[in-house]
Amino acid sequence: MKPLVFLIEDDPIVRRGCEQALSLADIAVTAYPDAESALEALGYESPCAVVTDVKLPRRDGLQLLREVQQRDRDLPVILVTGHGDVSMAVDAMRHGAYDFIEKPFASDRLVEVVRRAVDRRQLVLENRELRERLPEHGLHALLGQSPAMQQVRKLVAALAPTAVDLLVQGETGAGKEVLARAIHAASGRRGPFVALNCAALPESVVESELFGHEAGAFTGAVKRRIGKIEHADGGTLFLDEIESMPPAMQLKLLRVLQEREIERLGSNESIAVDCRVIAATKTDLKTLSDQGRFRADLYYRLNVVSIDIPPLRKRPGDVPLLMAHFIKEAATRYRVPPPVWTLQDMGRWQQYDWPGNVRELKNVAERVCLGVDDGLGPKDEPAGSLACRVEAAERAMIKEALREADGNVARAAELLLTPKKTLYDKLGRLGIRAADYAGATVPPASTT
Repeated sequence: MKPLVFLIEDDPIVRRGCEQALSLADIAVTAYPDAESALEALGYESPCAVVTDVKLPRRDGLQLLREVQQRDRDLPVILVTGHGDVSMAVDAMRHGAYDFIEKPFASDRLVEVVRRAVDRRQLVLENRELRERLPEHGLHALLGQSPAMQQVRKLVAALAPTAVDLLVQGETGAGKEVLARAIHAASGRRGPFVALNCAALPESVVESELFGHEAGAFTGAVKRRIGKIEHADGGTLFLDEIESMPPAMQLKLLRVLQEREIERLGSNESIAVDCRVIAATKTDLKTLSDQGRFRADLYYRLNVVSIDIPPLRKRPGDVPLLMAHFIKEAATRYRVPPPVWTLQDMGRWQQYDWPGNVRELKNVAERVCLGVDDGLGPKDEPAGSLACRVEAAERAMIKEALREADGNVARAAELLLTPKKTLYDKLGRLGIRAADYAGATVPPASTT
């Protein structure tokens, strides 16, 4: 289904031209001559974005923006302004407008802004659906707005309701088990989530742990014991560090995946099981299989669908969101007020490599919450250091772009050839207010 956009414009010629531009771009559009009719339609229609002229009869575009936000703060509203209304539109963006377009504008400009707004809306709706389906403990691995984490969320939303077995790949501490729990929670499976770390068990007991045993199956087996696979019937079996599973057990696991049956140790009876298997690895299983250190047939059976969790060092823009989440969580657990961090602190955290990934960040958040040094090294960079020079150059380039764009973040992002979301993250980290540069003919007072 095509995304639907509401267009509010009282000039019939302009309204018709905008309708045609959006329709030619394969975007469904419903046009209204005033705010009242559009607000009435919001009662039974669900647009992905609203494009409205600021100057309208009766209710103007700013009043419409406020009323739309009262109904749904995440519905993108794009303002169409005259030349003299730019400062007002910038201020409206600070209060929730998604973007603005200044008259006169090219059709391509309208289509480009609307498409970005629609993409954002679809991501918001996807996140809402996922949050409704996932318990709180499942959100940790899914926090983040980086493209890589957006892709992870899309895969979870698409794959969780299916019965397909999955391979989760990620470095130590990246959140593989948390992601597996999130998938289980969103799957609708009524059985339990059962986790087993293949590297934590001696080879001699792995088979018994997985398949269970009958009384008398071996010395010390005084009574029947249900194994992990059977216990996960109707639910999800999570096998962490699958690369550590002994070769003999790899063959037995392959047969379980193919036949969906097990035999307890000491028994000849086959037992049907209905469990989804999520295997996790921190190494390249393909390389191990090529080297003969992991069964190739099991690798290909598990790798029908895989989810790669990106390391934290490759998504520094997600650090503020993760740090805020874990600090709030720690403050609640330890019953202390959440600490306030500085822009310099956040800059250091975003530049850090996080070899321990999200697990390490969570530990740092707890130390910060308890008033203990974060343990990540010196807090102040020397004035002449490379980091300080890079930050100073970045700050100067962003300010110059904002001045040239009259404070319009979207335009500044285009001038800098960077995504608007990335630029917003940098503005927050550097303490720069875009509104200070709206209509600036001379550099504004320093915000540093």
